[in-house]
Amino acid sequence: MSVINFNIAQWRAWAPGLESVDDWQAWSRDPVVLPSSDAAPDVSFLPAMQRRRLSRLARMAFSVGWPLADGLKDLPLVFISRHGETPRTFDILSELAADQPLSPTQFSLSVHNAIIGLWSIMRGETSEMTALAAAGDGLEHGMLEAAALLEEGATAVLVVVTEEQPPEAYSTWIDDVPFPYALGLLLTPGKDWQLSLNSTPQALSKPHWPHALNLLRTLLGQQTTCQHAWKNRVWTWQRNQ
Repeated sequence: MSVINFNIAQWRAWAPGLESVDDWQAWSRDPVVLPSSDAAPDVSFLPAMQRRRLSRLARMAFSVGWPLADGLKDLPLVFISRHGETPRTFDILSELAADQPLSPTQFSLSVHNAIIGLWSIMRGETSEMTALAAAGDGLEHGMLEAAALLEEGATAVLVVVTEEQPPEAYSTWIDDVPFPYALGLLLTPGKDWQLSLNSTPQALSKPHWPHALNLLRTLLGQQTTCQHAWKNRVWTWQRNQ
């Protein structure tokens, strides 16, 4: 078993129609799949020229991450997305199939580390940044990365996990994104939270909601523990404060 400890100093989340703490509180009491929507978060804090380059996935990441990073310098970032820029990738593949010329800008913004590159440029941030594309427990792998940065002396680490609604063509293969969402966590050293890993040889049922959303329900509720199982791994989040 491995264990890490940390504090969650602040958090922010976004999904279509869910922006405030009250919105998320209401959703967490009665979680439902949100209706399909083209809504995108407000990123008016960025200059218009920069905003135009951002996909909705990037806007979601910036909308939850930027306020958490306010006033903090030398803030490492761990960005997590299992599927990444699926709409951009699908557009590029469609152009290839139609023998159309590809946009270099579209391609450069479709790669998995494009968002942390834009974040670094727009904030003038040169701290460590990591983009992860793990499987069903990517959030936990991101937390391990963040814990390592805290252990190395970072005073805070920003963790952002976000998923975009994939195009319909991917529906046969991608079934773990009920709606677009983003969660940002500002982590600091401490022992308010503990994350432990165990293994099990037994088959485990698939979680109903992505774990970032289940964790958000735990943050908003009175529960002290939250478990997430993926393959033979069982992750347990324990709130000590």
